[in-house]
Amino acid sequence: MIRFFSLLFIFVLSLNALSDSQTLKRANSLMKNGSKSEQFRAYNDYKNLYLRAIISENIKLRKDALKGIVLSGNQLHIDVAKYKKELSSYRYKKPIKSVSKKENSSKLQYKVPKIKKIKVSSSNKLKSIKWIEKDKLVLRFEKKLNKKDVNFFKIINSKQKNYRYVFDIHGSMNKFKKIRKDNIDKIKLAQYRLNTIRLVIQDNKKVNVRFKISSNKLIITVKSSSKPKPVVKNKVFVDKKISPKRLDKNKVIVIDTGHGGKDPGAIGYRGYREKVIVLQIGTKLKNILKSRGYKVYMTRYTDKFVKLSNRTKYANRKNADIFISIHANAVPKRNANKTSGVECYFLSKSRTTRAKNVAAKENSADLSDMNFYGKQSFLNTLSSHNIVASNKLAIDLQRGMLGSLKKTYSKVKDGGVREGPFWVLVGAGMPSVLVEVGFVTNPKEARRLVDKKYQNRLAHGLADGVERYFINN
Repeated sequence: MIRFFSLLFIFVLSLNALSDSQTLKRANSLMKNGSKSEQFRAYNDYKNLYLRAIISENIKLRKDALKGIVLSGNQLHIDVAKYKKELSSYRYKKPIKSVSKKENSSKLQYKVPKIKKIKVSSSNKLKSIKWIEKDKLVLRFEKKLNKKDVNFFKIINSKQKNYRYVFDIHGSMNKFKKIRKDNIDKIKLAQYRLNTIRLVIQDNKKVNVRFKISSNKLIITVKSSSKPKPVVKNKVFVDKKISPKRLDKNKVIVIDTGHGGKDPGAIGYRGYREKVIVLQIGTKLKNILKSRGYKVYMTRYTDKFVKLSNRTKYANRKNADIFISIHANAVPKRNANKTSGVECYFLSKSRTTRAKNVAAKENSADLSDMNFYGKQSFLNTLSSHNIVASNKLAIDLQRGMLGSLKKTYSKVKDGGVREGPFWVLVGAGMPSVLVEVGFVTNPKEARRLVDKKYQNRLAHGLADGVERYFINN
C-alpha cells in the first residue's frame, strides 16, 4: 500500500512538470550545447525520465532515457556500466510482417541506434599562444580565422571595480591555460563549450583592449591604464598600497591525506605504504595551490593518526570551500597485476559492489568495531548535502589528473567518477571528494606512485582540476 501511494505521489508531481517529450527534447538540446554544467543537467533529466519510464512501463521512453544516461555519463566520467548493460539487452529484431495493426506495437523490439559520442571539434585547433611587443597577445590557430569566428564583449561592474573583457572564439584547445601580464589581475583561456574557446581578461580597472584578425592569427592588444612601477638605480620602487585580492583566489582548500600514524592504509607492491605516498602527493598539491594564490590547509602534515570524523570537522572550522581526501587503492594479490587506474568518489548511498569494497577499506580505521547492523544503519543515514557540487568537483579533478598524466605516461587507466559511502566525507559542509590516485598493489602503478616526477604530474593535474571547478562554478 505504501509503495502504491509513493508511485501515485510521483505520478501526480509529474503532471505538473514538463511532459516526457519536452523533458527529453530539453535534455538532448543541453547535450548538444557541450557545456559541462549543461551536460550535468541533461544527465539528471535522463535519470528522471528513466524513473518515469519504469513507473509508466513505457519501453520507448526507457530506451531513450538509457541512451541519454550512457551518453552524458560517459562525457562526465560517471560510472554508468549498469545502464549500458541494460541498454545492450534490447536486441534488434525486425517486426514480423504478418502482425496486425491492432496488436500492441510496444511488444515489438527495434534496433537501438548507436550512441554517438560528442567530441571536441578539431575544425580549428589552437596551436600556440605568445606575447609580442609586450602588449600584444597572439593566438595562432591551425586554420584561417573569419570575423564570425570571434565574438568580443565586455562585462563591467564599476561599483565592485570588476572589469571583464571576453573573447569567444570558434575552435578547440587541449588544456586550460593561465596567462600572466604585468598590471593585469588575470587572463584565462579555456575550452568553454564544445566548439568555443573563451579568453577572459579581468582587472579592477578599465583596460584598453583591441583586436584584429590576420589569417590564422588573432592578435589582441592589452594595455593597462595603470602606470608600471618605476625603477631607480637598480632599486625597485615598492608601492605601499595593498593590491586588491583576486576574487577567484579568495578560496580555502583543505587537503586530507588518508590514514597515518598507527594506520598505514594499504600496503602494496614491495611494501609501499599508502599513508606515505598520499602525504607526499598531498604536500606537493598544497605547495602548487599556494603558489597559485589559494589558502590551503592539511589535516595532517606529518605521519600521525587523525580520526576520520575529525577531518571534516577541521575543514568546517577552516570554512573551507572544498575538501579533497587523497588515498591509494588496493586489491588482493591475485588481482594485483590486472587492476589499476585513477578514480574519484563523491559521497552517496551507493550500494554498488565496487563502491562498497573501496569504502570498506577506507572506512576501516573508524568502523572496525561496528557490527554488520551498525554499518548498515550508517549507510542508511548518510547525508545527501552537497552531492551535486561534489559530483562536479569529482569530474574536474578526474579530468585534471588524466589530462596531466597522459601527457607523459602511457596506459593511464580512467577509473571514472563514482558514488560511494565514505565516512571521511560525512559531515563536510562543502563540496568534498575522495581521490584514489592509483593502486599500490599493481607493480607498474606502484612504481610510478613512489616516483617524484609522477607525483608532481598528479599534483599538477589535481590543481588544474581545482582551478577548472572554481571557474565553472
